[in-house]
Amino acid sequence: MSTPTALVKVMIDAVRKAARGLTRDFGELGELQVSRKGPGDFVSAADLKAEQVLFEALTAARPGYGFLGEERGLIEGTDKTHTWIADPLDGTTNFLHAIPHFAVTVALEREGQIVAGVTYNPATNELYWAERGKGCFLNDKRLRVAARRDLIDSVLATGIPFAAKPGHAQFLKELHQMSTKVSGIRRFGSAALDLAYVAAGRFDGYWERNINRWDMAAGLLMITEAGGVVSDADGGKDPMGAGSVLVANADLHPLVLERLRAAS
Repeated sequence: MSTPTALVKVMIDAVRKAARGLTRDFGELGELQVSRKGPGDFVSAADLKAEQVLFEALTAARPGYGFLGEERGLIEGTDKTHTWIADPLDGTTNFLHAIPHFAVTVALEREGQIVAGVTYNPATNELYWAERGKGCFLNDKRLRVAARRDLIDSVLATGIPFAAKPGHAQFLKELHQMSTKVSGIRRFGSAALDLAYVAAGRFDGYWERNINRWDMAAGLLMITEAGGVVSDADGGKDPMGAGSVLVANADLHPLVLERLRAAS
């Protein structure tokens, strides 16, 4: 199956609409109004605009569904069983520095379970999408996680906490444990795309702590649908609840987890 269902088409249409404004603003970076939200955490007019477009498109297509977005928080719908979880611009810092690695990402949670996810990088026109039980795709190509079995052959992705945020010392310990055992470690600045890249077999694994639900919801489904293993960074089964993530294939996951535990 490489044809999206009606539900996934709704999500794809919404992220493409939101991405149009981002693409325009990406070409006009000098015009962006930027305000500081916190250390290393920027919000731009483009971000807010994209979330509004996403919210309106998804609400028009599925009235009553709840909406959890990075900028506006949780808006409860009349349908308590469905909630959209969205980040209109994951990779804001990349975006503001004219680095073409950012994404619009949205997932649908049904009765506590993620059932569909879409992540789109408008700069590369790469559209990742997955639906529970139906696979994970990049545009129309079916994805599988990479098959590497040894850490020394593997490239992992991660996120680096900003110095003013909690967890920086812990991260440096983990980085030391990991970097001596793997082929390479990458920090690209978009959790949603890091997860999509693992699903596509580009990265062999990814870990990060202090990560938000909207950054990982779609990507976690993509990993499982591409045959990977998902946990929090301590090996637990609820990464969205824990606010941390570790993903890899079935061979590498326990090896990466072992290194993370060695750092604690």
